[in-house]
Amino acid sequence: MTDGRAVEDLVVGVLGGTGPQGRGLAVRLAAAGQRVLLGSRDAERAEEVAAEVAARAAAVAGAGEVSVRGGSNVDVAGAADLVVIAVPYAGHADTLAELATPLAGKVVVDCVVPMGWDELGAYVLDVVEGSVCQQAAALLPDSSVVGAFHHLSAVTLEDLSQPTLEGDVMVVGDVREATDLVQALAGRLPGMRGVYAGRLRNARQVEALTINLVSVNRRYKAHAGVRITDV
Repeated sequence: MTDGRAVEDLVVGVLGGTGPQGRGLAVRLAAAGQRVLLGSRDAERAEEVAAEVAARAAAVAGAGEVSVRGGSNVDVAGAADLVVIAVPYAGHADTLAELATPLAGKVVVDCVVPMGWDELGAYVLDVVEGSVCQQAAALLPDSSVVGAFHHLSAVTLEDLSQPTLEGDVMVVGDVREATDLVQALAGRLPGMRGVYAGRLRNARQVEALTINLVSVNRRYKAHAGVRITDV
């Protein structure tokens, strides 16, 4: 899977890295010293955003060496040791269907939320497989799919004037080595912890909770997260 290497030694790919959530995760991980690859359908755009992310991460005091590069989704999927999926839900299935081979044998972290909007606000979209994470597992049978990072505000992630993040990352998955690794990756974000939250079949509730947080944020003009107590 990762040959027992420590999480800080891994190259993390972020597919959908030019969008708000992917870009936010990338800049925080890069600022923590993680080597990051940004993937997009448009490789040139990914390279542009990667340069911006690298400059912002390097400007953070104590960031140390910063390594961020951009490329196509296919190239990043093949080159990274661990891959985060942060693409829009509408393109989730089509994106992953083309990446089963380069993602084989790797830990794939899915943070995509099946969210729709109408006049009443945000709501959860039905996913045939049960959840977006389960859809990813069906499309990537040779990968270890883990659900995580759903509840982190893109605005807060990108705001490096806030040196630490308040909250926990709920991690779901079926392979202990993979969930342990993703929990450790979450712990690289300052102020955050990764907390195991069950098997992949429990991803539906974790994804759906994001919609509740969106509703909280709209009402209170906040960027709410999740904190697990007594753990």
